[in-house]
Amino acid sequence: MANAAPIFFLDVRSVIELILLVFALILQGVALVHAITQRADAFAAIGTLPKGGWIAILAVCLALTLLGFGPLTLFGLVGIAAGLIYLLDVRTGLRDLSDGKGFW
Repeated sequence: MANAAPIFFLDVRSVIELILLVFALILQGVALVHAITQRADAFAAIGTLPKGGWIAILAVCLALTLLGFGPLTLFGLVGIAAGLIYLLDVRTGLRDLSDGKGFW
């Protein structure tokens, strides 16, 4: 019994990778759209990278994930990390700066 893996192993793996890809693209897309819609002076006020820097990082990561590198490669994982850092750190700082106003 040389092959103990089930027959449908590759099918399950491809479904999991598809779910992770959709998650990564949505995460990076939301972070990129949020960065584009914010004021440039707000980034300097919270002491983070400038708006152009965040847009460049998020756009390159999104493009590399879209080009087929996938969410489980180095580029995909860096893109997920960049999106999470932006949404969990920078976005909350921007929201606190504007007293929580706005729909974002």
